[in-house]
Amino acid sequence: MTEVSVAKEDRAANGELVVLKSVNKHFGALHVLQDIDLTIARGEVVVVIGPSGSGKSTLCRTINRLETIDSGSITIDGKPLPAEGKALARLRADVGMVFQSFNLFAHKTVLENVMLGQIKVRKVDKAKAEEKARKLLDRVGVASQADKYPAQLSGGQQQRVAIARALAMDPKVMLFDEPTSALDPEMINEVLEVMQQLARDGMTMIVVTHEMGFARSAANRVVFMADGRIVEEAVPDQFFSNPRSDRAKDFLSKILHH
Repeated sequence: MTEVSVAKEDRAANGELVVLKSVNKHFGALHVLQDIDLTIARGEVVVVIGPSGSGKSTLCRTINRLETIDSGSITIDGKPLPAEGKALARLRADVGMVFQSFNLFAHKTVLENVMLGQIKVRKVDKAKAEEKARKLLDRVGVASQADKYPAQLSGGQQQRVAIARALAMDPKVMLFDEPTSALDPEMINEVLEVMQQLARDGMTMIVVTHEMGFARSAANRVVFMADGRIVEEAVPDQFFSNPRSDRAKDFLSKILHH
């Protein structure tokens, strides 16, 4: 075995969970992702920030194949993303996703929302699914809302239910695409607190957000995107106190001084 392959095996043992290599994506003439290389280790919390239109959400959505890519490769836990069918459904169960909008089923109770995927995709029996759903609702602080319908909950509560629903699938990685941007200011912290706790519990997370406080306190690494490229990545302290690129300096000066 060569030294190079040994080093690679070591890295895999530490758990490269999500690996994007030379990923490109176009929407028509717009080149939204340009040669993206990004590796997320197991248990790592990576926060993706950058100006609007920089490709952050698209990046997030390619990882569970809500968006297809034009070239390059994405692997999750060593396996390439499946194109469609049952393998894709299984992948989506392994990759939890929380969006700006809560995407809960309006005609099902909170409890049913968190049970559904377990029963349909994971084939868990109903009693076990309910037990797990109740534990997770408790974990995100909305256990008392179990029998209500999503419309009866505040936005912050709905988003916490959406997090519980994703967690119910025992995902290997959680994607958060601006999970607080549709919320009223007083609700943002209740969602970020749940995410902070997940980070402390060792969940692998990729978080697209405008919440710089969360990026500072919860991220192992900040990835800064602009114009479809990763311009810079660094640990939070370094990124916020001493960004290397002019694009990042400009971005931070605009958001941190307002």
